[in-house]
Amino acid sequence: MADFLGMMKQAAQLQSKMKAMQAELDQIEVEGLSGGGLVKVRMSAKMEVRGISIDPSLIKADEREVLEDLLVAAHGDAHRKAEAAMQEKMQALTGGLGLPPGLGLG
Repeated sequence: MADFLGMMKQAAQLQSKMKAMQAELDQIEVEGLSGGGLVKVRMSAKMEVRGISIDPSLIKADEREVLEDLLVAAHGDAHRKAEAAMQEKMQALTGGLGLPPGLGLG
């Protein structure tokens, strides 16, 4: 019975830490770049796009496809950085739980 109560207490602590981590992830912001910085995408570590910046030199009717490709690339770069930030926070949170490999919560 003591083991069960200990597990419940640990689960409650983990839930509290997860809520705090979610708030932290909302504050972390990464920037994805493409085209040598001509296109930038800002994103939270919770994968929410916060802003897009496009260099005026790219805004030409005949450059539409290039701009679209650069936007996709910048978003992908920001997404990878946000994912890395989230994984880092999750590792810090779950590192001491002794979970089997591959069973992390992230």
